[in-house]
Amino acid sequence: MNIKNIIEHKISEIIQTVFQITDVKMEVQQNKTEFEGDFTIVTFPLVKILKKSPDLIAMELGDALSTQSDLVASYKVVKGFLNLTVNNNSFLDNFKSTKDTFAEIIPKNETVMVEYSSPNTNKPLHLGHIRNNLLGYSVAQILKEDGYKVIKTQIINDRGIHICKSMLAWKNSGTHETPESTGLKGDKLVGNYYVAFDKEYKKQIAELVSEGSDEETAKKQAPIILEAQKMLLDWEKGDEQVRQLWTEMNSWVYAGFDATYKRLGVDFDQVQHESETYLLGKDLIHQGLIKGILYRKEDNSVWCDLSEEGLDHKLLLRGDGTSVYMTQDLGTAVQRFEENNIQKLIYTVGNEQDYHFDVLFKILKKLGYNWAENLYHLSYGMVELPEGKMKSREGTVVDADDLMQEMYETAKDKAQELGKLETLSDEDKEKSYETVGLGALKYFMLKVDPKRKMLFNPAESIDFSGNTGPFIQYTYARIQSLLSKANYTSSSTSTHELNPSEKELVMNLSNFKEVISRAAEQLSPALVANYIYEVVKSYNSFYQNNPILNQEDENAKSFRLEVSELTGKTIKKGLELLGIGTVNRM
Repeated sequence: MNIKNIIEHKISEIIQTVFQITDVKMEVQQNKTEFEGDFTIVTFPLVKILKKSPDLIAMELGDALSTQSDLVASYKVVKGFLNLTVNNNSFLDNFKSTKDTFAEIIPKNETVMVEYSSPNTNKPLHLGHIRNNLLGYSVAQILKEDGYKVIKTQIINDRGIHICKSMLAWKNSGTHETPESTGLKGDKLVGNYYVAFDKEYKKQIAELVSEGSDEETAKKQAPIILEAQKMLLDWEKGDEQVRQLWTEMNSWVYAGFDATYKRLGVDFDQVQHESETYLLGKDLIHQGLIKGILYRKEDNSVWCDLSEEGLDHKLLLRGDGTSVYMTQDLGTAVQRFEENNIQKLIYTVGNEQDYHFDVLFKILKKLGYNWAENLYHLSYGMVELPEGKMKSREGTVVDADDLMQEMYETAKDKAQELGKLETLSDEDKEKSYETVGLGALKYFMLKVDPKRKMLFNPAESIDFSGNTGPFIQYTYARIQSLLSKANYTSSSTSTHELNPSEKELVMNLSNFKEVISRAAEQLSPALVANYIYEVVKSYNSFYQNNPILNQEDENAKSFRLEVSELTGKTIKKGLELLGIGTVNRM
């Protein structure tokens, strides 16, 4: 518990015992260094209840805090606000407690499954997938740090008409290209054929229209789309040649995905494939019909009436008995809870699927699954570029691999321009370029609230000043250099009279556990990212205003090295929760 929490707890006790009032939340604000006192208490919520002036209430609160606790050294009332100055030993004790419990994780008896990525095997991962993967992975890391057991999973969409489009274009090309023969990553090779299919499809549509067909008919009758549809039917019937080609091309894609995931720094504990789950859910539909929860129309299709839940009627099985996406999602959710001892399931999926998940959760609840209350859609805004939206079919997406390489190259150019890595080995230089470049990308993505749509600008993300990954990494490197020069070894907390900038830094560091808990509750890595930035700003202010290596007072020097060490640990751990690495030289 940090000092602010202790003050809030004590005020709550005083309000109950002195004023005989319950259920009133008093706001305690941590002051910036330019304000008098360490904390300010806003007394106005008590004015109407007690029918006293704000100044009088503040005086009574200040007196009670001073007499009932040794926490407060002095207080001052300013226009109804109670400014508290906390005694020095309380800050030192708080710092020692923060340091001693830094690595402590209090386990929760709860397992959470986090789903993210879930790509299609007809194209490589792109910028949108990067935000998805970074969000899902970071949320999983934050939940772990908050004491949850976590299972990271993805479901790969490896079947369907889109997959057949790439397969058909490859087959029709007659060139029998492979990743080995072309030198291309497998996912990129397959993605090229997806784009090739679309170009040929549009060409055939235009030809049919020029021959007198209307556009809608042309889209349905173009020979290439009819071929793709037949290939899908052959796949579903288990045609040996189609299945063999499907297996081979998917293996190319999986190898490509794995390489991208490795460089991005994300991983999974479980992987599911749609080809193995698309038939799931049909038994649930049958049970729902028997129980009268679902109903069948005259065309034999099965529906769920969600009008009482404020939605419409939802199709679950087509008249020919084939399933829709909702059917398999129902079955997959049930399978996950049956096969894993999980208490919560989080889907990391863009906000264009908000309605889908609202329907999914309501149907599961209607079918009697109590755990449906513990399903959560981590809905995030789309990533756009200055030139607008991306389109996979037209090949205008920002490829994930290309973007990561661009960030690496930019970091390399910046480092060479600054010339601070000349004494490092080539291997260490390469590690630094990679860590800083990808750190810039990840931080830029994660500092934005997940719910917000974002505009990605690579040039802004790599800036070495402001709220960026490189700025934070640079502060960490500066701290490591300082500790190295001082030959610092961890020691017990020194007795030292803290000044305002030291107090502010100690308070910010003590908030780390609370920030992690809030980020876990809200599933928002942005809270961690922006907290780290605040810590870095606080540390840089402390660093500028307090001599360390040339400090003659040994107690002051020792404490400042100690607080620098803890700041470095906090930055490193915070960045790890975002999937970002650190370097000791920049």
